[in-house]
Amino acid sequence: MKKPIFTLLLLAAATAIQAAPYVPASGAQVIETLPRRGDPVQQELRRMRSELNAHPNDMALATTLATRYITLARSETDPRYLGYAQAALAPWWWLTSPPAPVRLLRATLLQSTHQFDPAMADLKAVLGADPANAQAWLTQATVQTVQGDYAGASASCARLSSMSIELITITCIANVGTVTGRSLKSEQLLDLTLERSSNAPDGLQVWALTLLAEMAQRRGAADIAEARYKRGLALSPRDSYLLGAYADFLLEQRRAGEVLALLKDQTRIDALLLRRALALQQQGNARKALAEDVKELAARFDAAARRGDTVHQREQARFELLLRHDPAGALALARKNWAVQKEPADIRIYLEAAAQARDAGAAKPVLDWIALHHVEDVAATRLVRQMQTGT
Repeated sequence: MKKPIFTLLLLAAATAIQAAPYVPASGAQVIETLPRRGDPVQQELRRMRSELNAHPNDMALATTLATRYITLARSETDPRYLGYAQAALAPWWWLTSPPAPVRLLRATLLQSTHQFDPAMADLKAVLGADPANAQAWLTQATVQTVQGDYAGASASCARLSSMSIELITITCIANVGTVTGRSLKSEQLLDLTLERSSNAPDGLQVWALTLLAEMAQRRGAADIAEARYKRGLALSPRDSYLLGAYADFLLEQRRAGEVLALLKDQTRIDALLLRRALALQQQGNARKALAEDVKELAARFDAAARRGDTVHQREQARFELLLRHDPAGALALARKNWAVQKEPADIRIYLEAAAQARDAGAAKPVLDWIALHHVEDVAATRLVRQMQTGT
């Protein structure tokens, strides 16, 4: 039986929550509150794990459990569940051609660690065998958009129209349109589609609301953006990507106190700890706490580098530029990150680093990209002008 498209949709967003291991400052520090033994979700997971341990080659059980883990990884902002998901798929993980259900989940997990090429290879194999697999088309469109293959992403989104509900198709298309010079029309279409999709699952509505909030933010419509962020958080208050995006919005508005309140108890995730540190810096009256956060972030990024983990280069570039005040180091990281992914946030950190490093030549690939794809983003436009005028 095929899993509901709206359940698997959330799996494609796992990239945002992959985090480096957390090292506590002391043995007395509480780093995690474990789920209560009476928690029905955890009870069900324990039951399924026990059953899978007894029958490790039960593919239906393994893929069901892996799906549950990846969904929890997002909803609970806990990247450990991604590892549990891979472990559930262990009998098939290293096969050249695993069964399609496993291969689709493997592609999702590979995407979460920015292993885009093997993820795409798995997705193309799934679609070659099953061209009507809506989730594979959607996940492929997501990877293609991140990599900047907008023609490919548009084609993948178009294939969804006859396979899924309207909100999924339009959100997929709008996600491409917002970075290819069709931002306002895409925003209007998605907003209209969301308003007539009130019965859509919460996860889909949060996806659409987050994209709509970012669209409004990029065109400078702060009030509209904030209303959409808040609507999304009302539906999913622990969504780590949404928390990070709203925190960035608040930082732009210089509302550091609200960032600190928003991210309370959420800083095990590297991206959210970074934003708390930026809020402490902006607030300017908590030097000790800021120094501790900077030290912790440095340790996490150093550990990631030793493992060869390059997932967090965009966040590390922001860290080096804004918290360690190293424009040259930030620019080197932003350039490496640009080779992997080309989202609006990647454009901004690259231009910020190049501007502060006073290296307009280094920014040429990004400036060419903006011109080629007609990128619409008031922050990026401001940075381009800054580089052109040398101010």
